[in-house]
Amino acid sequence: MAGDLPLKRLLALAKARPAALKNSALPKGFSVFGVRCGISSKPGKKDMALFYSARPAAAAGVFTRNRVVAAPVLLSRRHLRTAGSVRAVIANSGCANACTGARGLSDAASSARTAARGLNVAPAQVLVASTGVIGRYLPPVPLKAGVDGLVDLVRAGRPSSVGAALRAIMTTDTRPKAALERFSVRGKTVTVWGCAKGAGMIHPDVATMLVFLLTDIALPAAALRKDLREAASATFNRLTVDGDTSTNDSVFLLANGAAGVGGSSAGARRKFQEALDRVCLSLSAQIAADGEGATRTAWIFVEGAAREEDAARAAATIATSPLVKTALHGADPNWGRVIAALGRAGVPFDPSTAEIRFGDVVVFRRGARAAFSEKALHKILKKDTVVIRVDLRRGRGRAHYVTCDYSKDYISINADYTT
Repeated sequence: MAGDLPLKRLLALAKARPAALKNSALPKGFSVFGVRCGISSKPGKKDMALFYSARPAAAAGVFTRNRVVAAPVLLSRRHLRTAGSVRAVIANSGCANACTGARGLSDAASSARTAARGLNVAPAQVLVASTGVIGRYLPPVPLKAGVDGLVDLVRAGRPSSVGAALRAIMTTDTRPKAALERFSVRGKTVTVWGCAKGAGMIHPDVATMLVFLLTDIALPAAALRKDLREAASATFNRLTVDGDTSTNDSVFLLANGAAGVGGSSAGARRKFQEALDRVCLSLSAQIAADGEGATRTAWIFVEGAAREEDAARAAATIATSPLVKTALHGADPNWGRVIAALGRAGVPFDPSTAEIRFGDVVVFRRGARAAFSEKALHKILKKDTVVIRVDLRRGRGRAHYVTCDYSKDYISINADYTT
């Protein structure tokens, strides 16, 4: 799993992969499109995407654990329970379709039926996702126009447009996010590809995001559910931007078998899980790097805990601390913010034996400040990626979290979000 990888390997995998933004990166049998239909109030912005499989695909999903759940999440959960396979996912930006009551459910179901009719598939084979402002209804005319326009692209045999699809799901994102992994099974190439949107309201469980994962390996839905839960646990659920979760979080995984090879053997299944982990890790890191107003990414590594759960809790407490995050923004070598957060994490450790490093520099050891140059440390903290390592020296448990700094721009973006 991604959470078990060494620090250097994790950081290497976290880098964005430009090749994933190309149409040629898509797994066999999948096509993706994006159009402008008018749901978003941003002039000219593409605001509806389609992820389509030319053949039935097994599917799995993980969703928000917020008690307030958006209509598209309710509908997609239902379709995943009842459909034997999935053929398409429709996603819009500009309106979350959350807290919209019976009409919201009707609008989500209507978009699935419209897509199903045009694609000649069952409505339950279409999943839906939405992102944007809570409490607003989807405008019916643009909604239908967008779905019809996407279906027309499929029916006309138009080539995919990864760039258009990725732009269509973005809200406050400043750049598209995609990742790609390939591996071989019995001489055949299997592709795992994913894309995501997310920049604010990011925090487990799942974190506030829409993620679409596509693969051409053949695996049953039960196996996909297990693999997706494991991948999300070690990646998307180890990610925070601002400590807030949303009503619309959805991560979908579709496997259509078009590569002509299955994942039934232990070796193939292991390769698939590793590739899925790597794609999800890259996407989670890209989301953190694009956090609203962020100027740098921070990786928090905690090791030496009595249990993995303790390590994850300690890392989460440090990663979500506003004082740690503002210190990161100022490149302030204030290690006291980290030890104070660690001390309130509710995790057993002895400060007299714990150690904290910023990059490779020890800043706290044997219960006190270590000898270091604040000027040198300031330079380390000004880098685009900052690593904070904590060793509790109590056991073998370890975990990571990825986060970003807090800047003045975060306040501005969210203060003016609907106005």
